[in-house]
Amino acid sequence: MFLENTVNQTEQFGWIEVICGSMFSGKTEELIRRLKRAQFANQRIEIFKPIVDTRYDDEMVVSHDANEIRSTPVPVASNIRLLANDVDVIGIDEAQFFDDEIVAVCNDLANRGIRVIVAGLDMDFKGNPFGPMPALMATAEYVTKVHAVCTKTGNLANYSFRKAVNDDIVFLGETQEYEPLSRAAYYKALLSQKEEIEKKKSKN
Repeated sequence: MFLENTVNQTEQFGWIEVICGSMFSGKTEELIRRLKRAQFANQRIEIFKPIVDTRYDDEMVVSHDANEIRSTPVPVASNIRLLANDVDVIGIDEAQFFDDEIVAVCNDLANRGIRVIVAGLDMDFKGNPFGPMPALMATAEYVTKVHAVCTKTGNLANYSFRKAVNDDIVFLGETQEYEPLSRAAYYKALLSQKEEIEKKKSKN
């Protein structure tokens, strides 16, 4: 188990857990698993997600294999602070889509004695750290990096390759638009995609 037993049982405290990785790596699945375990233990839980994430459902947090749990969609991170009342555990999905205030919000909640579980992409499709995720990982007590399986090689994948030609950082999609790739497969795919774009430009 990734959580260590605490020494001082009288201390009232919270903490932050971050679950990160590429697309199709099971981040949301792991978030739901931890939240459901807390529910079974009769702990009061609340789940939030960014309002822009409407891929499977407007209100439910849903994993790629259709596991789901009810959530509250919010437009900005500061709303979470206002809505998180009388809870023991808070889950936040797709944290990379939130504004930078999410870092202060998570730390404020943990300081209030709440266990905060955050899931999100650690890198965008360009392979760069994604939004507030690096700061969340730095300030969290526990960071779990999960991996997908590379669709080209079968090796561990930690990159989300965007098959669709779209340069927006926030671009919702599933297997038609993205695929998980290993480092080597990702850079091969990037070079191939670049060559295709250059060919199309030269024809026009």
